[in-house]
Amino acid sequence: QLQLVESGGGLVQPGGSLRLSCAASGFTLRSYAIGWFRQAPGKEREGVLCLDVSGGIIKYADSEKGRFTISRDNAKNTIYLQMNSLKSEDTAVYYCAARHYYCSGLSDYDYWGQGTQVTVSS
Repeated sequence: QLQLVESGGGLVQPGGSLRLSCAASGFTLRSYAIGWFRQAPGKEREGVLCLDVSGGIIKYADSEKGRFTISRDNAKNTIYLQMNSLKSEDTAVYYCAARHYYCSGLSDYDYWGQGTQVTVSS
């Protein structure tokens, strides 16, 4: 069974950092593009960053302004989202999603995790 599981969310103060993990089971991430998406209360789900099989990175929006980085550990079959200088507006449920080879729009992803809550608040 193909599955993505996010972890690493939590409560952090403004200016703090978190590293989210997206672990895959049932398939190898090596052949997939992995996107990170987020959905804030009352808002539509939006893309954050995506990493494709060749190492290319897509920034879906300018909101992260270089504060976030995406990386892959093939040995652990895991994708990471490092988030620094967090702001209250980064509060959302963060999801990872996978599709073959290359990044694309939200609706083109085949597999989704259950999400992990990130709350930025003092």
